[in-house]
Amino acid sequence: MQRTRPRIRKPRHIVSVAVLTGLALTSVTSAGSPLTSGSNAASGPVSSADQAVSVADEAALKPCRIAGTMGVQMSEGLPTPPGYARSTGDIRALTLMIDFADAPGKGPARDRFEEFFPQTTRWFATSSYGRLRYRPVTPFTDWVRMPLPFAAYGIDRGSPYEPGYRNLVQDIIAETDDRVDFRAYDLVNILVTPNAGPSALDTVLSVTFSGHDDAPRADGVPLANTSFVYSRQDDGSGSYGETGFRVLPHENGHVFGLPDLYTVDGGGAVGHWDIMSEDWGANNDLLGWHKWKLGWLDGEQIRCASARGTSEHVLAPLAARDAGDRAKLVFVPLTERTGYAVEVRTRAGNDDAVCKPGVLIYRVDADVDTGDGPVTVADSERDSGGCTRQPNVHAELSDAPFEEGESFRDRQYGVRISVTEEDERGNFRVRVDRR
Repeated sequence: MQRTRPRIRKPRHIVSVAVLTGLALTSVTSAGSPLTSGSNAASGPVSSADQAVSVADEAALKPCRIAGTMGVQMSEGLPTPPGYARSTGDIRALTLMIDFADAPGKGPARDRFEEFFPQTTRWFATSSYGRLRYRPVTPFTDWVRMPLPFAAYGIDRGSPYEPGYRNLVQDIIAETDDRVDFRAYDLVNILVTPNAGPSALDTVLSVTFSGHDDAPRADGVPLANTSFVYSRQDDGSGSYGETGFRVLPHENGHVFGLPDLYTVDGGGAVGHWDIMSEDWGANNDLLGWHKWKLGWLDGEQIRCASARGTSEHVLAPLAARDAGDRAKLVFVPLTERTGYAVEVRTRAGNDDAVCKPGVLIYRVDADVDTGDGPVTVADSERDSGGCTRQPNVHAELSDAPFEEGESFRDRQYGVRISVTEEDERGNFRVRVDRR
């Protein structure tokens, strides 16, 4: 189905040179709870028995922890490198609403805040199964007026950090530091008045700078993980009130180290199966690979099909909050940098747009930069036109999941993934054959 409006294309998100070279960085930290570099796992006491299970799980999963490559921007490799915000536990998000003399805020600043909250908090709670508790904090209930006009910062689509954003961040600090202890926050959200810059239907300015250790400092910490949200990302379908907030969890996904899955030329390699691909139109969740990356799936919920021969796995729906001893993700490594992920997607949780439940299969490549297509969904029904009738959802891939009796094959690597059975609870049995 044709979209009601052209697809909204977004700028490539910028990360610091330090992240690209893999150096350890200092991130904005939560008061009394410093960031643990290189780990997204929730902390807590671990018994000796649990530790033994954990060690066994990690040994079995090691072949599936495909590694990132130095120089790749926001690689899909595991683990996420240090410098990004942690993604489990209580996350305090400093949220500021700003305006300018040439673009004064229209209406109360609180209205701008309420375009994103509590919806963003609920979205993360659902997607993370309660493992990320998102706490937005706004010390200023009014617009924070910047000292320069918006035009003076020279911000346009894809603008680099220097000099415009650096100047803007310095001015934000100068206007707020007397009332804000920046050490108390894990990330920063800047909600710009929507009348600054063009409509999102024309171009999207929203951007995140993550892991930027060279960012201006306040209270001894750099504003290293900061998301800027500009005009309302209204897709024209009339659903903005319910779904327009999702540009913020998308941008915050970069703060947690996730790449853009859409391609810079407007290609749809993932479609609506991950909010890092499409964050407009109907609600959608994250891929299981990203949930593992963020520490929202445990090792016992992952199956690593690395051995030659045949293995069978029962997969619970990814949205299931309590899956018991059932897995939620099977990974089939191909090389040290690539592999196939297998998961079950249903119309539940954050996945409002699912029109064909089933087994989603996609290739992950840790050697591919953000915005260049690091993930590619396998389409079970190529050139079908899809099954969704929701506006501004990538229709062709909406019927991508595989059903009982269907198979996916990669002849180059001698891999076949077959869906052999679906039970009455929506679990799927899949078989992986490797030559």
